[in-house]
Order: sequence, then C-alpha cells, then structure tokens
Amino acid sequence: MKLRSMLFVPADSEKKFAKAREGGADALILDLEDSVAPAAKDAARAGLSGRIDGAGAWGGSLWVRVNPLGTGMTEADLAAAVRPGLDGIMLPKCESGADVARAAAMIDPLEQAADLPAGHVRILPIVTETPAAMFGLGSYAPAHPRLAGLTWGAEDLSACLGATANRDATGQWTDPYRLARAWTLIAAAQAEVPAIDTIHADFRNLAGLAEDCRAGRRDGFSGRMAIHPAQVDVINAGYTPTEDEIAHAWRIVAAFESNPGLGTVGIDGKMVDIPHLKQARRLLAAL
Repeated sequence: MKLRSMLFVPADSEKKFAKAREGGADALILDLEDSVAPAAKDAARAGLSGRIDGAGAWGGSLWVRVNPLGTGMTEADLAAAVRPGLDGIMLPKCESGADVARAAAMIDPLEQAADLPAGHVRILPIVTETPAAMFGLGSYAPAHPRLAGLTWGAEDLSACLGATANRDATGQWTDPYRLARAWTLIAAAQAEVPAIDTIHADFRNLAGLAEDCRAGRRDGFSGRMAIHPAQVDVINAGYTPTEDEIAHAWRIVAAFESNPGLGTVGIDGKMVDIPHLKQARRLLAAL
C-alpha cells in the first residue's frame, strides 16, 4: 500500500470528497475528528457508508480518522467506518502501542461482521499529539499486525505545551517539534514500519512544502499528509525517487548479486557496503 500522499477530507462534505478523489493522492482520509464540528459528527458518521461505497475504484486507499480513544466516540466511529472499501483507520492522540492494540480489538469483530479478511483494516496512529504520547514512542515495537506506519502532529502538541508558535521566523520547526519529528522517525524505524510526515499548515506556501518534502525524504520519511488538494502534486513529486536514483539503486543491487561473497563493492570509484544495499532495496521496493 503506497502512502506517499495522504489527503484529509472532512467526512461531512460530499463536495470536497468528490474533488479529492480527482486530486491524485495515494490515500484519502475521511476525517471525523478536527474538521467536523461536534454537532455535525452524528450526521458525518451516517454519511460515511455512502462516501466509502461511492469511492469506487479510484486507485488509492481509503482511510477514516476517528475521534480519539477516551472521547467516548471511537466505537461509534469505527462501527460506521468498518465496511468493504475501507483500508485503514487513523488514530489521533495515540499515546502507546497499547492504544493501537485497544483500537485493533474494537476493529476485530466489526471486520468479521463486514466479511472483510482478518487484519485487512490497518491502523495509522498519530503519535506525538500529547506530552504522554512522547514518552510512549518506544512502545510500538514489535509492531502490531495492523500497524501501517507512524505519523506525528505538531498542532495539538503546541496547544498542550502552551506554545505561541511551532515554527520560527524562518519557517523551521522549533526545538520541541524537531524532537517530536525525529523521535517519530526513529520509533517507526524501530517498529519497521513507514514514517509519514505531518501536515504543512500553510497550504498556500507550496515552495515551503516542497522544501519540507525534500528534507523529509532525505531524513527517511516515506510520505506526508496533506490538508489541501493543491499540496498533493508537490508531495508526490517530493517523495518520488528520480530516474537517476532508481538507476543507481539497481546498479547497487546488481553489483552485490554479481558478487554475493563481498561485503563492499566499487561503483563509480566509490565503495558501497551493506547499508547502501539495504537503502537501494528499500527504494526499489517502494516504487
């Protein structure tokens, strides 16, 4: 399942959902949490079946962001969402691997009742939105079978910390959010699942988004969330390897396959070793 670009869509807006399906995102996230007002949540749940059934073969995966565990709304959200056509659940304000297991236990009977294959519905938790979540980042390994990756969020964490901003005057993350981003990446690597970068809230600043995507892919993130359709093409471009990178990866793989007894090989006058081989295989597997 490719999660290079994941576009949020308010679950109560058919118009925005229809537009999002044409935007080229790898995944759509029907949002029952922040983008739906409390008074509209029941109606949004009621409309989920039509959205999911109506998605058809649009070519990407379909996700639902439920309300957090502890709100009293998660079970109702899952009951409305788990049906044929759903690929995964985004779990906000997730504080540990135990929260993933708790959500998975709720999904199990719903999945069976919907005649879906066991384990079909994946879980993508947002793992840095509360202070407690920061201390739980080591708990996602070994990965739960439903765990699709890890992603992080800065906006809710900012509110918890009482911050007036989470980026400095140059547009760079300030220290608490650099820490959250880095530890999400490391926790995902420990759990051996993809790391998905957070939203770029200034959706009009596509140049800044492109720079962030380049930095994200450089550091090891495999994709990014989006809040506006205009961001999707920028994200897709930022997380797609170039032809030169793909060709170089194939050369590394071929060199080691031709010399299976060696731990290092020479390519273009440079020594390439096993970590480079792992990186090359990872790049090719993501195509």
